[in-house]
Amino acid sequence: MINVKYFRTNPIVMERKDWKYEVPVEKLPRAMRVPKEVSEQLKGIGSKKFIRQLKREAVNCPVLHKKKSFLECYVCSNFVRRIRGIVYCKGLPLEES
Repeated sequence: MINVKYFRTNPIVMERKDWKYEVPVEKLPRAMRVPKEVSEQLKGIGSKKFIRQLKREAVNCPVLHKKKSFLECYVCSNFVRRIRGIVYCKGLPLEES
C-alpha cells in the first residue's frame, strides 16, 4: 500500500513546480469580448453554452498586467492548468497583441 501522505510532504516530489504564478479566476456579470482567432481555436472543446459560460470568467494576467478573458488565458502558451478556480501560469514573457 502506498502512503499518500508521503507523496504530499516529500520534498523531492514537491520540487517539480512547472508554474510561476497562481491566478484566481473571477466571475463577471457580463461576458468579455474574445478575439475571433481565439473563438476559432476553441470550436471543438465544448458546447456553445459551456463556451458562453467561460466568457464570463476573467483572470488578471501576471505577464501582461491586464485583465483577460479566461478563454484567452486558456489558449496562451503560458497556461499550465486550471484547478478549483486557480489558473497555474508559467510566467514566461509574451508579446502583447
